[in-house]
Amino acid sequence: MMEERRNRLLAQALTVLLISFQICASDVIFYESFDEAFEGRWVVSEKGDYQGVWKHSKSEGHDDYGLLVSEKAKKYAIVNELDDVVSLKDGTVVLQYEVRLQSGLECGGAYLKYLRPQDAGWKVKEFDNESPYTIMFGPDKCGATNKVHFIFKHKNPKTGEYVEHHLKYPPSVPYDKLSHVYTAVLKPDNELRILIDGEEKKKANFLSAEDFEPPLIPPKTIPDPEDKKPEDWDERAKIPDPDAVKPDDWDEDAPMEIVDEDAVKPEGWLDDEPEEIDDPEATKPEDWDDEEDGEFEPPKVDNPKCATAPGCGEWKRPMKRNPAYKGKWHTPLIDNPNYKGIWKPQEIPNPDYFELERPNFEPIAAIGIEIWTMQDGILFDSILIASDEKSAESYRLTAWKPKFEVEKEKQKEEDKATGSDGLSAIHKKVFDVLYKVADVPLLEPYKPKILELIEKAEEQPNIAMGVLGSIAVIILTVFLKLLFGGKKPAANVAETRNEAAAETSNNQGSQGDKEDEDEKEDAAAAAAPRKRSNRRET
Repeated sequence: MMEERRNRLLAQALTVLLISFQICASDVIFYESFDEAFEGRWVVSEKGDYQGVWKHSKSEGHDDYGLLVSEKAKKYAIVNELDDVVSLKDGTVVLQYEVRLQSGLECGGAYLKYLRPQDAGWKVKEFDNESPYTIMFGPDKCGATNKVHFIFKHKNPKTGEYVEHHLKYPPSVPYDKLSHVYTAVLKPDNELRILIDGEEKKKANFLSAEDFEPPLIPPKTIPDPEDKKPEDWDERAKIPDPDAVKPDDWDEDAPMEIVDEDAVKPEGWLDDEPEEIDDPEATKPEDWDDEEDGEFEPPKVDNPKCATAPGCGEWKRPMKRNPAYKGKWHTPLIDNPNYKGIWKPQEIPNPDYFELERPNFEPIAAIGIEIWTMQDGILFDSILIASDEKSAESYRLTAWKPKFEVEKEKQKEEDKATGSDGLSAIHKKVFDVLYKVADVPLLEPYKPKILELIEKAEEQPNIAMGVLGSIAVIILTVFLKLLFGGKKPAANVAETRNEAAAETSNNQGSQGDKEDEDEKEDAAAAAAPRKRSNRRET
């Protein structure tokens, strides 16, 4: 045991030396390990809404410290003002940090905000959700929201307004309670890469309308708002045939079904036997009062004689389809000779159009954590800003990876001790697949429903396979719609509004934050104890 402890301490010492070497490297711009108490470097917001208490705490099962969210159902805000402002306009910039959801994450955020300089209109001690940021990055999960956010605010060069641009189809949040490291790599060629635990989960281009909503660069043309559809414009592809006449022998009153006169009563039909009889084993209850309860009538049961006969009771000829039935006559449709197609206004040059070779990012002057969470136990650690991906990779290999492996082995041992190891492994694989399915762009309109199903399965693992079947039905529905030309389902309105939110310089609060807060308010209300009803069921 002593030798094992000595080896572990030696490994930790080597890790500290390696990390220290990274911090001294010229490509590391900022690094916070939380090895020491955060007071003096990080400032807790004094705004009244933020009552959550931050703690300097060890990660469960490790000697490694982090910044801990210590209470449930609270708002938290803390900020660290950087010694030097970080420019995002030249070269590669890597944003990385570690977070461990020690109590899981059912409803809460665990993201960072990379803030603009204070001359943008905010104060360190008054840091809140209105403080202007350049980038918001990290996990957020509540209700239909389950994503690793990447949002950047960009000043429109035409209007001067700051607009939020949300990454489309971001990766989902890992559902376990292990340490995970999140990395965003911003490249000078406009490429963005999102990594979780060093594995690339998303690649995007800042200038692509396919990757961000709203797109950074507006469309070159827009529909002319002054253009109006001509009064004689005919959009009907088909019209009733003006020469068509209802045939003389068309009987609209003929019934759909008629009695089958050729039918013959089956042999052995029991005409005098009812389908149901009084239950012969039923007895009147001892407390039955004929005056108050009425005459006792035993319950009915299926007549056993009918079980072996073709049928019981009065026999009637069955109905059959009427060969003369034609239904209501309708005028047949023919191609419209005046059809001009679906009218659209003509396109005109977009007065708000502009071109960019690269986003004009605002600089980063501080790192803040501003969240509202229904869970405690969220532990932030190892926040890194670097100009080289190798530094971020070196940290993951030397500091995060060994810690993660220890946690994973401990989880396996706990699963094995409870006899759920094999089943747990299967469930984890199933959930991994389900979350990847939820991220498929084609299924975006159904993503909230899919995530809702996955969350139910996480709470009740025994229904995971049933959930998989439900999701398979959704996928099959989408496939059939595409195959047979069905309309593409409309995107979820709430999600679209959340993703497409735009902010002006006079209102720096994140629309995404506000929508997330609404979800957390609902979660808080749902978590409140209900008043028990005193009404007796009769």
